[in-house]
Amino acid sequence: MFGKTSLTTASFKTVLRAVAGISAVAVLAGCNTTETMSANRADAQANVTPVVQAYCPQVVIRTDTGFHRAYAGKATDGDDSKLLYQASFADVTRSCTANESTLTINVMAQGRIVAGAAGKTGGVSLPVLVEVVDGDNVIYSQKVAFNTDIPPEGSGQFIFQKPDVAIPNAAGGASRFTTVRIGFDTGKAAPKKAARRS
Repeated sequence: MFGKTSLTTASFKTVLRAVAGISAVAVLAGCNTTETMSANRADAQANVTPVVQAYCPQVVIRTDTGFHRAYAGKATDGDDSKLLYQASFADVTRSCTANESTLTINVMAQGRIVAGAAGKTGGVSLPVLVEVVDGDNVIYSQKVAFNTDIPPEGSGQFIFQKPDVAIPNAAGGASRFTTVRIGFDTGKAAPKKAARRS
């Protein structure tokens, strides 16, 4: 009986040593796995390209050219009998994307077009001017011939979009003084810059 008990005890000790050995191997393997995972995570973080944060400039409707009238022949502003159509912008929005060198602005504007006394329904081309100004400096300017329609009822809305307004993204993007302006190209001279102080 004692012999059997001693054999059982010896066997139990052997099993304990084997389990302890397996546990030690498991712990070492766990440590190695943790270290490997940490190293992989560090490598992955090192390979991530940093995201460039940039200010997305506001879009404003120009007060002087946010409204446009087109006349038949050589008629001038004020001759309502020769008015072909009138168009105006009502609301604007934008979104921006950036990389290390360029800030790209997607400019969108909602407008309205109404046929005049001499107008008719169908397609028209609106002369839209998109500018980006930084303080007094115009850093982007482009005229767009935007095609839209005057519906059969004589008036309707349109959506203008220019997704490729690109300006330099130096020093972390546009400044807080950068603004996108939208209006119609009326052919009027651009406003003069403020005189320099002596």
